[in-house]
Amino acid sequence: MQLDRDAAWELLSEYTQGENLRKHGLAVEAALHGYARLFEEDETLWRVVGLLHDFDYERWPSLDDHPFRGSEILRERGYPDVVIRAILSHADRTEVKRESRLEHALFACDELAGFITAASLVRPSKSVLDLEAKSVKKRMKDKAFARGVSRDDLRLGAEELGLPLDEHITNVIGFMREVAETLGLRGSL
Repeated sequence: MQLDRDAAWELLSEYTQGENLRKHGLAVEAALHGYARLFEEDETLWRVVGLLHDFDYERWPSLDDHPFRGSEILRERGYPDVVIRAILSHADRTEVKRESRLEHALFACDELAGFITAASLVRPSKSVLDLEAKSVKKRMKDKAFARGVSRDDLRLGAEELGLPLDEHITNVIGFMREVAETLGLRGSL
């Protein structure tokens, strides 16, 4: 199967009606696309994985189903094992150990993209364009803020990529700025 970003967007849209979850897919896509460029990896592959990593979550949010159901659908539709394995590896409970750079990057970017989105939306500007890593790190210390996001996972993600946390946060903010309008994170700037 030839990977196609637009076909991945169509699949995400078919299974995900919620605008916020679609935007999350777009945010993770932006982060992975940025890292693919930085690491000189297959940009289409990384973008497709970013878009599709949670495409089954809206229909099957149970820990017993997500991302297993999505992986079955991808397999039926002829997606390559590299995509399926990366998606399975982003959830520790699947017991698919992260091995490739893509798998580590997906894990590192998934929760961080959501955290950066939340940190952007509580700013007076409601924008990622004026968000800095120090603000994100300050929010990480506030246990009540985005309490569902594991701070340990945010730190572990950067570690798995071999980057200091500040650099990883700065990178993902920068990658998300490239698509701020699409993500609804241009705010009042």
